[in-house]
Amino acid sequence: MVNPEKNTSLLPVGKTAIQVIERMMNLLDSLADSEEACSLKLLSEQTGLHPSTAHRILNDMVACRLVDRSDGGNYRLGLRLLELGTLVKARLSVRDAAQLPMRALHKLTNQTINLSLRQGDEIVYIDRTYSERSGMQVVRAIGGRAPLHLTSVGKLFLARDDIQLVRAYATRTGLAGHTRNSITQIAKLESELTQVRLHGTANDDEELELGVSCMAAGIYDDSGKMIAGLSLSAPTDRLQKDWLKPLMDTAYQISKGIGFKLPENP
Repeated sequence: MVNPEKNTSLLPVGKTAIQVIERMMNLLDSLADSEEACSLKLLSEQTGLHPSTAHRILNDMVACRLVDRSDGGNYRLGLRLLELGTLVKARLSVRDAAQLPMRALHKLTNQTINLSLRQGDEIVYIDRTYSERSGMQVVRAIGGRAPLHLTSVGKLFLARDDIQLVRAYATRTGLAGHTRNSITQIAKLESELTQVRLHGTANDDEELELGVSCMAAGIYDDSGKMIAGLSLSAPTDRLQKDWLKPLMDTAYQISKGIGFKLPENP
């Protein structure tokens, strides 16, 4: 018979994995219930875990920054939880605030409307509104990713980086292209980002996919930080410049929905 107190870590397989996750969550709940750092003895008593088992799981969580351990050997919730919680809050609030405005913009233009975030060197599509009659060759699936320099929203994010960070991005990615229109030279990318900073919006001229062009505007939180982007995608021969203003207005409406306020005039 297998001893359930053995072979436990955060990366086991089978039934043991579920058991360890349950124990990990029990430890996190105990830490969350306490305003002070907790000793191993107290956590063991509160969760009913053997001290050696609790110690092994806590060590793994410390390594993952889910839990912090003080010099005295006591434990408290780790900063990684704060980072993850902030990220989840931002995503949920943006999606909630964006749904109705995105539908209205789609109804006005009958084109695909995308909501996306930055993750590292890519954007991630987290929501979209589209019609089967839009004529798009490809509708980006929720959870899909694309390089920053090939997308309108990605350019908005890159434009907020200083030149050293942009060049570091170019070095990491090699500015790989997808189509003949893709920007693959750093000088051209820097010139493009200058225009993005000047106008506050960005475009993708068949740089990710031939036949499809996009325009994008940023979405800002209550601290004025750009946390997401709203883009309109359409067959290139149908894209209308007149759609840029309603796109910007929609992005601003979503920003207001998550607490953004324009700075007051002095």
